[in-house]
Amino acid sequence: MVNEDNHFLEAKEIDSKVFLEPVDEKILNENEPNNCIPVRKQRKKKKKKKGIGTGTDELGSLLQSNEKVGSHESDKSQEGYAPKPATDCVIKKRNKKRKKKTSSDVKIEEKESTSVENDKTVPLFIPVKQLFSDSDYPIGEIMEYPKVELDSRTAINRTSNAEKKALDSANIDILLFWLFFYIKHVCEILEDIARKLIDEKGLEAGLAFPTGCSLNNCAAHYTPNSGDNTVFEYDDVCKIDIGTHINGRIIDSAFTMTFNSKYDKLLEAVREATNTGIKAAGIDVRLCDIGEQIQEVMESYEVEIDGKTYQVKPIRNLSGHSIHPYRVHADKNVPITKNADQTRMEEGEIYAIETFGSTGRGYAVATADQEFSHYMKNYETVNVPMRSTKSKQLLNVINQNFGTLAFCRRWLDRLGQSKYLLSLNDLCQKGIVSPYPALFDIKKSYSAQYEHTIILRPTCKEVVSRGDDY
Repeated sequence: MVNEDNHFLEAKEIDSKVFLEPVDEKILNENEPNNCIPVRKQRKKKKKKKGIGTGTDELGSLLQSNEKVGSHESDKSQEGYAPKPATDCVIKKRNKKRKKKTSSDVKIEEKESTSVENDKTVPLFIPVKQLFSDSDYPIGEIMEYPKVELDSRTAINRTSNAEKKALDSANIDILLFWLFFYIKHVCEILEDIARKLIDEKGLEAGLAFPTGCSLNNCAAHYTPNSGDNTVFEYDDVCKIDIGTHINGRIIDSAFTMTFNSKYDKLLEAVREATNTGIKAAGIDVRLCDIGEQIQEVMESYEVEIDGKTYQVKPIRNLSGHSIHPYRVHADKNVPITKNADQTRMEEGEIYAIETFGSTGRGYAVATADQEFSHYMKNYETVNVPMRSTKSKQLLNVINQNFGTLAFCRRWLDRLGQSKYLLSLNDLCQKGIVSPYPALFDIKKSYSAQYEHTIILRPTCKEVVSRGDDY
């Protein structure tokens, strides 16, 4: 056989594998037996089939798939190995084997197909239960219970302040994404992502309460209603409070966002106060002792804003709380100031350790002119007679979609409800549903919030809401 450069290609058979090698034409003519018919030059044919090229291409792929044999052959060539002359029978055998894929070719194709599959990107927002199909979910942050004269350094303080600042600065691009967004859009984006990750299924899995997005002196319980055009601006301090649940098992967490670095000390004070409360919590620990430690840490901070220095004060009428199935605020409160509550934490309980700090007076109240956004069906509601058909229909919607979990007017709009305000007010007047107003400190003050959910296990406490970012 002759290639494009009129060089003969000689067939060799080594280790039961046939491949071709260029041979000098003169040497071949001298060694050629009389009964050997010269190989004619074949015309090149374009192969329509994918993966099949000209004879030269086939030679390259064949040599590549048998590189081990080729290296073995090169060793023999250096030792004076004399190649066998090409014969018709050998060439026929070569053509016959060319039609079949060798095992090495199959392995190469499998390897290529595997590499393509491995290069596939994982879809964003895939439900968490699909990522952990065997229900082997990662464990949250494990912390030891407090002991007498225990070293103050814990897992929470595993990084230095410089490292924390570096991590915060790395996330600045993510934060700037939200600048000048409508608050309503921020809440809707966060809620939509959470629904996808949880794989929302009515009362089986979903959001535990509306996303709180309280700004500046508003400390808690604000989420925008439809038509609210409030914008997240550069000098705002925004508290993001979000909760999820699976079969009523609630995880409650919160953090504070700001673009202006002048509020950093305020955020640090509240964050460290929350971490102190988590560190102090444990089986048989008195709630009043936790509140005392939280207050001590928070009041040790001062923040300078626009040339004026403020002491950070805990908002004393807000607190952490225990959590029960389908009941985000259960029977125990975790104070953030010193008080006389001798109630103790018990094994197996779930708590939201939550702290609020303010540059104002440290007390938050509802204003008279505001509209409600948060609602929740009373946990101990008994059957109440109702005459209004629309009120009954709205109550059925609440029972089917929220149960005793909190909800907001945006969520009713999302379910296709319209002209429901009179019916909702009727349910509130009858005590079936309770409205929760937004709570404000004094004007021109700023407040921050941090919160984590912990489980008091028999030998340790687990922070189930702890993440890499807060």
